[in-house]
Amino acid sequence: MSNSESILIVEDDELILKTLEFRLKKENYKISIAKNGLEAKKILLENPPKLMITDLMLPFINGRELIQIAKNECNPPIKVIVLSASSQENVILDAFKIGADDFVSKPFSPIELSIRVKRFLSV
Repeated sequence: MSNSESILIVEDDELILKTLEFRLKKENYKISIAKNGLEAKKILLENPPKLMITDLMLPFINGRELIQIAKNECNPPIKVIVLSASSQENVILDAFKIGADDFVSKPFSPIELSIRVKRFLSV
């Protein structure tokens, strides 16, 4: 499987992480996982995926900084889906302003997220 179908999931909630990993592996994507922003930054810079799914509230390095790394330090820039418990309009708008390609509010439907992922990786 090529890097064109690889996904980095950045999530510190173990249950959400396992749910996403299970669902996306079932769809035959190559999955990398990071439980905090430091692990995610290392993966982004050493083995960039095609797509990153990230929470905004993370230990060490937050999702906002990861989006900026994915968009400004990776070549080509990585597609980003933000997964956040925040439904505040300013948080959502800020995520888009700094480069997020999509925003999904928690709780979310794994099937809906899977459809969104397909949209970015079928390009």
